[in-house]
Amino acid sequence: MTDDPEPADQPAGEQERGLSRRRLFGLAGLGTAGVLASGGVGGVLGRATAAVPSSPVGLSSAAPDSTAPVEFTGRHQAGIVTPAQDRLHFVAFDVVTDSREELVAMLMAWTEAARRLTAGEDVGPHDTGEAQGLPPSGLTLTVGFGPTLFMTADRADRFGLAGRRPEPLAELPIFPGDVLDPAISGGDLCVQACANDPQVAVHAVRNLVRLGAGVVRVRWTQLGFGRTSSTSTAQATPRNLLGFKDGTANLKAENGSALDQFLWVGEDDAAWLAGGSYLVTRRIRMLIEDWDQVPASHQEAVIGRTKTAGAPLGQRGEFDPTDFAAVRRGAPAIPRDSHVFLSHPANAGTAMLRRGYSFVDGTDAAGRLDAGLFFIAYQRNPERGFVQVQRNLAADALNRFIQHTSSAVFACPPGVREDDDWWGRALFEP
Repeated sequence: MTDDPEPADQPAGEQERGLSRRRLFGLAGLGTAGVLASGGVGGVLGRATAAVPSSPVGLSSAAPDSTAPVEFTGRHQAGIVTPAQDRLHFVAFDVVTDSREELVAMLMAWTEAARRLTAGEDVGPHDTGEAQGLPPSGLTLTVGFGPTLFMTADRADRFGLAGRRPEPLAELPIFPGDVLDPAISGGDLCVQACANDPQVAVHAVRNLVRLGAGVVRVRWTQLGFGRTSSTSTAQATPRNLLGFKDGTANLKAENGSALDQFLWVGEDDAAWLAGGSYLVTRRIRMLIEDWDQVPASHQEAVIGRTKTAGAPLGQRGEFDPTDFAAVRRGAPAIPRDSHVFLSHPANAGTAMLRRGYSFVDGTDAAGRLDAGLFFIAYQRNPERGFVQVQRNLAADALNRFIQHTSSAVFACPPGVREDDDWWGRALFEP
């Protein structure tokens, strides 16, 4: 219980109706969307400033089929604004060949395999077979290119791409409190596999790894469960492992104008990347045992929200406006060092689309859970997105309960549009 009695949760009727998959792209924006905190728990923020219309074009009351396929082709890669699935298998690769031709051939083979995998098909006679009989389960495969693909740490331009590296694609700075492990950070390439069946996601990654043998090798991987963000208004707000609702004000697929402003790379960036996005990942270990010793009222002060309803402190419901002028017992209702205060768009001045996942990777030598949030955020520019917010979180009260142990940034090209198109074609064939 908290020090003050808190109102009951708001009814589920506040959740907006779902958006047909085929109508996600090109919709008008819903106004200024709230920024989604990075770092920390990935942000637990207030409501976006504009309400979702009750019956926007393309919305449907039908629940999405969790086993159905997601269209692979399109202007943008699937797996970004796609309604977040329940499971994740993320993998970062090092490129082990110096042959541009071999790398291109692999990307072409990966693209053809991804077309088949996302449709629920095998990838040919050498398919590993563990997904036979399983439906597509909403599988999406999203690829990204890291800074070291363009130029290695020792400044080698292996593939003639150095002059095509977008300026915003730079290694992330080291932030106060980081305890990064280089072995699980960075990477030349990444693949994000999301699905509603973990075996489908693992099968997809396994076959891409097999197809990439001799060209790439796995650098690090991360499995995730239980999405920690909603990327469509059709989805209820999930809870993270700290027990709080997470991603209330996340950018949504329906926020057309806000996505253009904060998510999709424009013509002012590298031409080959227009319509793509930048991806930041962070493995954030939560010090669960320490957090569990803190009373709920103190947890709420750290986050800036009520634990049960998910309301901004001083308010009643999850989607009530975040009022930083509200006062409780002579002090700000939302503490100035709370996660919400420091990450809110009014104070951070930017937005990202987050689609992170919880993880539990066993226990450490002391018997403490190695668990937390695998933070995933897409944005138009990392310096003005994640980096800006993370710097704002230097004074976050949540920092005593978390550790950032890995970090990576990738440029995710636009979607595959034609039957003969492939991931990264515009980069390699200017």
